[in-house]
Amino acid sequence: MKPPGPARACGIVLVLLSLLAVLQTTSAQKNAIDIYSLTVDSRVSSRFAHTVITSRVVNRADSMQEATFQIELPKKAFITNFSMIIDGVMYPGNIKQKDAAQKQYSAAVARGESAGLVKATGRKMEQFQVSVSVAPAAKVTFELVYEELLKRRLGVYELLLKVQPQQLVKHLQMDIHIFEPQGISFLETESTFMTNELADALTVSQNQTKAHIRFKPTLSQQQKSAEQQDTVVDGDFIIRYDVNRTLSGGSIQIENGYFVHYFAPEGLSTIPKNVIFVIDTSGSMRGRKIQQTREALIKILEDLRPEDHFNLISFSSEATKWKPSLVPASTQNVEEAKKYANSIQAQGGTNINDAMMLAVLLMDIATREEQLPPGSVSLLLLLTDGDPTVGETNPRKIQKNVQEAVRGQYSLFCLGFGFDVSYAFLEKLALDNGGLARRIYEDSDSALQLQDFYQEVANPLLTTVTFEYPGNAVEEVTQDNFPLFFKGSEMVVAGKLRAQSPDVLSATVSGQLTTENITFQMEFQVAKQEEEFQKPKYIFHGFMERLWAYLTIHQLLERMVSASDADKQALETQALGLSLNYSFVTPLTSMVVTKPEGQEQSQVAEKPVENGGTSDPSPTKLLARASPAQPAARRGIILAVLGSRGTFPIQLDARRARWRSASPGFPIPSDVELTSERNPDPRLPSGMGEPLLTSEASFPQPSPFLFLANPVLASSSSSGPTMGVDHLDETMEDVLPAPRTASAAPAPIQAPTFILPLPGQSVDQLCVDIKSTRGPLLLLLSDPDQGLEMIGEYDMEKAQFSWIEVTFKNPQLLVHVSPEHVVVTRDRRSSQYKWKETLFVVMPGLKMTMDKAGLLLLSSPDKVTIGLLSWDGPGQGLRLLLRDTDRFSSHVDGLLGRFYQGIAWGPPDATDDSKRTLRTRGFEFNATRKLQLDYQEGTLETEISCWSIEL
Repeated sequence: MKPPGPARACGIVLVLLSLLAVLQTTSAQKNAIDIYSLTVDSRVSSRFAHTVITSRVVNRADSMQEATFQIELPKKAFITNFSMIIDGVMYPGNIKQKDAAQKQYSAAVARGESAGLVKATGRKMEQFQVSVSVAPAAKVTFELVYEELLKRRLGVYELLLKVQPQQLVKHLQMDIHIFEPQGISFLETESTFMTNELADALTVSQNQTKAHIRFKPTLSQQQKSAEQQDTVVDGDFIIRYDVNRTLSGGSIQIENGYFVHYFAPEGLSTIPKNVIFVIDTSGSMRGRKIQQTREALIKILEDLRPEDHFNLISFSSEATKWKPSLVPASTQNVEEAKKYANSIQAQGGTNINDAMMLAVLLMDIATREEQLPPGSVSLLLLLTDGDPTVGETNPRKIQKNVQEAVRGQYSLFCLGFGFDVSYAFLEKLALDNGGLARRIYEDSDSALQLQDFYQEVANPLLTTVTFEYPGNAVEEVTQDNFPLFFKGSEMVVAGKLRAQSPDVLSATVSGQLTTENITFQMEFQVAKQEEEFQKPKYIFHGFMERLWAYLTIHQLLERMVSASDADKQALETQALGLSLNYSFVTPLTSMVVTKPEGQEQSQVAEKPVENGGTSDPSPTKLLARASPAQPAARRGIILAVLGSRGTFPIQLDARRARWRSASPGFPIPSDVELTSERNPDPRLPSGMGEPLLTSEASFPQPSPFLFLANPVLASSSSSGPTMGVDHLDETMEDVLPAPRTASAAPAPIQAPTFILPLPGQSVDQLCVDIKSTRGPLLLLLSDPDQGLEMIGEYDMEKAQFSWIEVTFKNPQLLVHVSPEHVVVTRDRRSSQYKWKETLFVVMPGLKMTMDKAGLLLLSSPDKVTIGLLSWDGPGQGLRLLLRDTDRFSSHVDGLLGRFYQGIAWGPPDATDDSKRTLRTRGFEFNATRKLQLDYQEGTLETEISCWSIEL
């Protein structure tokens, strides 16, 4: 028998409307599994992405090793093929009906073998993994193919490629070909791993209809980048693009007897909307969740248009309306609503049924009494983080009640906050009522997730949209009627051409504007359209038939969610037939992965379904000690957190407990549950008394902190005692070791708030600090000729900026920086980044980069370069620097801009030549030559000599 073949970890990740490649080679040096080639070939033909990942590995050890191929792909993508080539023999993956694969699956589980190859791993990802044993010097080739229709969201299609080789790869190459017959109107790239060395390995070429993006770094480039970043290539690569649009709004494309109709018209006015926000304020929303909900709701309210109408309902055990009826979104009403939103608190149970009944009732009354604008669109938006616990608690009964109350008149959108919520319940609730569901993930950007979702539905352009085609021309058409069309989205209809179809394919799209109907009519020459896809050699031919099958399967699966039991079976049979015919791994099929003789004979890849369980099984250890040194009335428990994350059962009442965080900005947990047992743990800090409890807990992110409270035995259960909180000790001095005192040290040299190169000089710089201002909001820079403005909010108590915003007019871009994070907004689409994440964004007219030191640079060939940094050294806070200041126009203004309008120096001080007077635009400043910390290259604490002034 031949010894089995090679590989150690390779993974490639494809995320949300996107491609994402991940290579993982854990302990690569230890077991000497070497990835010597990795290629990613993605061909996007008219929004349909066909991706092939090929990984070649070799076992360089002198003993048998296990090789693992691992890939993450989006939930909307379908795997279509997988194979391994070992010693010249191919071992394919075969796609079968799920029931047919079940025996092999069960048998593998019974033998203790790894059987569930595909699992949910993140916000929009699923993980595919297969392992084989590899003989010394043997090679293995892994190849995986998957397909996905890119969905237009907030005006763009997004392709995301994540690369994490964790080792140098001799042949690393990624090719993305895009072909869009409508014409590519916009294309940008973004990377979180790009360095100056790697940037030379990236090439982007583009013409009217085609684009080719290639990333092919040499070993030398990878090595130099690793030296600069302290790691090998590791991060995200994103491509965003859009296509040309017309007033007719439609493009029909035809290939090999199938057609696809894309519809997203330009120039339509937004229809007024009536929206009721139904917000869960139950006890489980305490802490970070309710804080982020308040923050998002305030931003959302600010985006309402004056012609919109709205109301707020907060609910816990009972439902409470903000106003008796819907009100116009006037400035006064919006300000009142923001104050109300800012005051909502979390406590009590979860009464979803009563809250939804109240929302529908308010909308019914407003409609019946004609309080709403004619032709307006009515939306209900529900946000909850848990299952119903008060009132009607049967999910099916609630779904029935809501559907009967709505009666198809309004669209319901459901947002599930976190993993405790039953997503299946919310998904059916939304789909039954003309909307959709979305999970909001607990993270630092949860508020942005809420705002982004709202932006997707904030601008309705058409209602009751219907597509019509001649019956003698087409058949088997996908969904052809839609209740709503929103700005920034796109409707897609696909179908088959009949064998004897006319030479001209006509289409009619009708919809409802605010006060009138509108009809779009189009005609397309079939032969001419088919020619478009015969010319490019790099497209995936025959893709349109697969696009039709892909779209049909997704729509059938969606209809199954809200279908009756009688209809569900017919829908499932149809979806299963298409899945098998086109070799798609869907929730109805499985892929059986064969292996060489002598190894685990099969593994089964199954597409997971959305569930309510946590995706992070790794526990955080909570170590607890009593403090016997204190009087009984003041005795407390100190909990020290070690590790990452986890979960556990009992309630710790956050209203009666105070948390001390050792990490500034660490979110305070609200509902902490734990099971505990007596278990002395030697890892506990010394001087904290005798061990009492060791527990496991669930927290949103790994971070050290301390908790102090008096424990009271609340109850007992089969799993052991539980612990409640009765009293909070007000101080920690008695139980924490006293801090060591150190001898007084000289005051450190401070870093200035701003470092500005002086105009007309190449060496001298101006170091500017703010000591007193006329108000918290400051105009720092304004140059209308450059299309540039910078404002900031200065906190006098902390002596630092709370935030700084940079706005570019062309391209339209807003960069909001705070000491915590960077938020980039373009076309109402926001992305959040953490400081010290590497970033490399190239868009028309602007480049944005950030290095591991956290220095964010915004530059353009003809613009001033803006530098921003979250400085954590002496005099911490946001810092700013400017480069290429000779590009300022004569109209530059602002607190800093005035120094580029022409400055004049007075003579040196008669007794001290390190002091001079600086004058600019009628202002006079005392300038002193002194040493300051230089933050211009990040956090390298070198010193510079500069002229220092105070504003």
